[in-house]
Amino acid sequence: MAELNRFRADLHNHTFLSPCGDIGMVPSFIVDSALRKGFDIIGITDHNSTIQGREIRRIVGDGEPFVLCGAEITTREEVHCIVFANGEDELDRLQRFIDDALPHVPNDEEVFGYQLAVDMNEEVIYEAPWLLISAIDRTIGEVSAFVDSIGGIFIPAHIDKRHNSLLSQLGFLPADLRFDALEISAGCDFKAFMGSYGPLFPRDVTFVRSSDAHYPEDFGRAETFFHIPHRSFAEVKKALRREDGRFVSLY
Repeated sequence: MAELNRFRADLHNHTFLSPCGDIGMVPSFIVDSALRKGFDIIGITDHNSTIQGREIRRIVGDGEPFVLCGAEITTREEVHCIVFANGEDELDRLQRFIDDALPHVPNDEEVFGYQLAVDMNEEVIYEAPWLLISAIDRTIGEVSAFVDSIGGIFIPAHIDKRHNSLLSQLGFLPADLRFDALEISAGCDFKAFMGSYGPLFPRDVTFVRSSDAHYPEDFGRAETFFHIPHRSFAEVKKALRREDGRFVSLY
């Protein structure tokens, strides 16, 4: 087996593109903060959009940190799920899947905030016309199946929360739901949570803990460790699935 290294990660972060994202969550802040706080891997997961994450990955290039591009999708059941895709073609397919199912509700900037993607110099490169925090017209099962079809990563988000989580909306873990891991929130008392809900989950399930940062002060408040030989999309996915000796730990 290849020698494993330990990489610090935070997979759930929003930018200024999310209407609930603070104006300070721009690429320069996110990249600089990740480096300053010692994160090797970060996920960019704006609500129902991959646009800003792809720009951040373009800015970083082969440098640091390693960037996973994806989105936080709100399903028809109002369940939040973080999803990632690897190549540009897969990300294009993911964005089309979201766009085809996103209701055409105009964004009210006075109520929800701006939905702007910017470059490293904070010049606007894109404005999302439809409200990104809407639920798309696809079930959690349909989202999971699509992400699997493009070789992506599917993680039900902040399952310990009392709103917009798999447990709050469904009350159980569907036996046929395909997922790579389950996410807990930064403030979750994991021992107490598992004491209450542990019997619902398979024994070999992988958990990740993420910041779900919308504001600068929340960036990097949670961490997950990936034990993999090197950073790549394939290695991250293997660790989540506990394949070939790779694994994930919360401490």
